[in-house]
Amino acid sequence: MKKILYLAFLVACSTFAQENIGYQRPPEAIAKLLEAPLTPFVSFSPDKQWMLLLDRSDFPTIEQLSRPELRIGGLRINPQNFGPSRSNYTVGLKIKRLNDGEELIIKNLPDPLLASNISFAPDSKKIAFLQNNADKIELWLVDVITLTAAKLTERKINNVMGGYTWLSDSQQILFAAVPENIKPLAEKSRVPSGPIVEENLGKKAPSRTYQDLLKNPHDEAAFDYYAQSDLILKSINGTEKTLSTKAIHSGFNPSPDGKLILTEIIQKPYSYLVPAYLFPTTVSVVDLDGKLVKEIAKIPLLDYIPTGFNATQREPRAHNWRTDKPATLVWVHAQDGGDPKAKADLRDKVYTWDYPFSGSAKELISLPLRFSRISWGNDNVAWVYERWTSDRKERVYQVNPTTGVKKTVFDRNYEDGYNDPGSVITTPNQYGRNIMSITNNTVFLTGAGASPAGDLPFLDKMDLTTGKKTRLWQCAAPYYETFITFLDSKKGTFVTSRESNTENPNYYVRTIGSTKLSPVTSFPHPYPQLKDVTKQVLKYKRADGVELTADLYLPPGYKKEDGPLPGFVWAYPREFKSADAAGQVKGSPHTFTRLSWGGPLYWVMRGYAVFDNASMPIVGEGTTEPNDTYIPQLVASAKAVVDYGASLGVLDPNRVGVGGHSYGAFMTANLLAHSDIFKAGIARSGAYNRTLTPFGFQAEERTYWQAPEVYYQMSPFSYADKLKEPILFIHGEADNNSGTFPIQTERFYNAIKGHGGTARYVVLPYESHGYAAKESIMHTLWEMDTWLETYVKNPTEKPKDTKVNMKY
Repeated sequence: MKKILYLAFLVACSTFAQENIGYQRPPEAIAKLLEAPLTPFVSFSPDKQWMLLLDRSDFPTIEQLSRPELRIGGLRINPQNFGPSRSNYTVGLKIKRLNDGEELIIKNLPDPLLASNISFAPDSKKIAFLQNNADKIELWLVDVITLTAAKLTERKINNVMGGYTWLSDSQQILFAAVPENIKPLAEKSRVPSGPIVEENLGKKAPSRTYQDLLKNPHDEAAFDYYAQSDLILKSINGTEKTLSTKAIHSGFNPSPDGKLILTEIIQKPYSYLVPAYLFPTTVSVVDLDGKLVKEIAKIPLLDYIPTGFNATQREPRAHNWRTDKPATLVWVHAQDGGDPKAKADLRDKVYTWDYPFSGSAKELISLPLRFSRISWGNDNVAWVYERWTSDRKERVYQVNPTTGVKKTVFDRNYEDGYNDPGSVITTPNQYGRNIMSITNNTVFLTGAGASPAGDLPFLDKMDLTTGKKTRLWQCAAPYYETFITFLDSKKGTFVTSRESNTENPNYYVRTIGSTKLSPVTSFPHPYPQLKDVTKQVLKYKRADGVELTADLYLPPGYKKEDGPLPGFVWAYPREFKSADAAGQVKGSPHTFTRLSWGGPLYWVMRGYAVFDNASMPIVGEGTTEPNDTYIPQLVASAKAVVDYGASLGVLDPNRVGVGGHSYGAFMTANLLAHSDIFKAGIARSGAYNRTLTPFGFQAEERTYWQAPEVYYQMSPFSYADKLKEPILFIHGEADNNSGTFPIQTERFYNAIKGHGGTARYVVLPYESHGYAAKESIMHTLWEMDTWLETYVKNPTEKPKDTKVNMKY
């Protein structure tokens, strides 16, 4: 009966241009999963004596999402409280003492608590957070000794670009405040003063498709109004000092010794073509009175940066403090003009400059690839990372900051998860800054431990002289367990997060060399109805021999003798330069079945075989680009997962749906346009016409003018006349993701409709690229469920031949 009503509704919608049906609620088997209680987040104090338990806010209502919002300069601003307009908050805050496990209540917290930006002081004796009220943002402080919270200042916080940060003495906080006595922003005149004109006089200024840009002089005035702040230095004992007034402080970073401040202030002229983080910026060092110590750099408007993933600005960038020294600046400067297409033996140089910044900066290291990041250790050790995207190369150098002597620690293909050495573990120093944890000339490494058996996270130690690594601990089946933090590296005690298919992630204390496991938390299973869901990591091959994987979920109580099930494949294509890397096993068969608002696992409770994270690798080895053969590789991967599921006896190949979000939506549309593998598809918040993203998309670095055939052939819009299987489009009205403008879905839907295809287009008011409001998410799940039930589980057409029919 439900199916008949839905089909009748579709007929009505084919007659009328649109229909207002109100927000719908999906079946209770799905709705109750979405409404399950959220497991708290946790955070550890720098001294590892305390654990914060952070209760997370539920989904906001559509009424909350519909409140005033400014979309300017690439930002989304709440004009009522000078903060971001779309945030998740901590709504409950408790603290646990780790030495005895006692959970303690914090008194005098705001009611209701809407906390963000929660951080311990470097000495672990205080906790700061922002309280996000409807009309203002406040800075609060929790005394860990008395377990009492109090508002720290009467000044309103400006969190559009600022927020706050601790100084290393744990007695002072630096924050951005709404300027005092600020007058209301003038209303936008309905009568324009003239046309808006942009002009380019021969300058190359390619850019990707950014959202929420400035559009007119009023937007510029609004950006000035809401982004400007006073920079305030506040003592937790009461004194307050204004260091800078009515400037757009895009960054402020105290030196490790707490005596200087590195500031970044946005300057005019602004741009209508790029977001605020590319606007002109002045980088300076000031003292604790706000007096200029040194102007470090003046960065112009960065609208000229070339295309390509290793492209960057010509000017010095990434200004920061060396974390192991009192007041030493560090930055990077491109040696190739920031252009990855330029021939150059050296791409970047890293410089340091000691206070008082006299004389010249010192070169730390020259890099043949693009700088990625740096981990500081001490006067003798730092690790500098470089990367190059086109060949997936990563190198890590160990450099002596005093002598400049360097050696290569790791030289690898970063796509190769099986040989990933992991990341170096850091620990807070006397300044509260993270440095490499070095003991007896060894460092610690932790990583995912990817292997043919799945991820097996590990903890290693490595000798800095010889490079020899020793395995100290590794997770073992049937659990998935990850290293979180050391409690005491000298004693070998550390915290892990441990889970299994049926056990919610919880935290435990381990000691190196011991099998003893001491629980720290006991969070309950949030979805007891999923306990009997079975999970299996499938391994199979594509027709060309590329190895693939997928996570198969089967309904509770299902047995093969029950017969094959309808299926739902959910995926997101990824590009690789190596077939071997593409075929590596991703994830673990032992992870907990956790739900997200946008995942496919809800349908295991509706009787589907769910194939989540199905591999859709797009491989281009050597000089071949992956996207040169995007369509045949995509179709081959999809055929492989359906064929393998059918060979197991759990999947009915004539009743399979496919879906994805963003680039997964793009994938879905292409699969329906170029094959007959699936009965129907669900495409959420995608882009379908690549000529609308002409300067590159996803991992494609070539422009439309360099590879027009690739852009055309990859665009499902080009094949709208071939798409006959039913497709459900869902898109947020206010999508802010680069490239996925709602017009992408609107035009594609119209093209399919114009050729007589079966399609449905759902626009979610006020929603962005990821959906937020509970009503929106519930309705999305209802739309998806009804689509799958109508066109996949109970199709009216006769079964198709399982042979793939490529549509060209």
